[in-house]
Amino acid sequence: MGKRLVKSPKVYVRDSGIVHALLGVGDHEALLGHPIVGPSWEGLVVETLINAAPSTTIPGFFRTAAGAEVDLVLELPGGELWAIEIKLGLQPKLSKGFHFARADLKARRSIVVYSGKECYPIAPGVEAMSLRALAEELARQ
Repeated sequence: MGKRLVKSPKVYVRDSGIVHALLGVGDHEALLGHPIVGPSWEGLVVETLINAAPSTTIPGFFRTAAGAEVDLVLELPGGELWAIEIKLGLQPKLSKGFHFARADLKARRSIVVYSGKECYPIAPGVEAMSLRALAEELARQ
């Protein structure tokens, strides 16, 4: 790619229930007010999408030294790349870094998974999707 990539991995805890129990987060209301809510949502999305994708899908994380990043990159069977950004909230906003990263990756699809239910275009070449809709689409691949 000709760019310097960050070598440190991004760590996701794939079982949010264990995290919530260890932190004493007892219910949904407590979670919404806790600083772990964003990372917990990311972990849930990553786990759900990896489990929904075909078994030979290769998941990854992309970040350049300049800070351009994509939360989840899925290399589907056949080599097709999907760049997936994960946002908690009903009005997801994208950073410039996401656009730079998806251009570097030359991803076939760029998707923002957010906590809403609708699917709609959010920017040129980028679609917002609910977790359920994207998981169902991956399961059909």
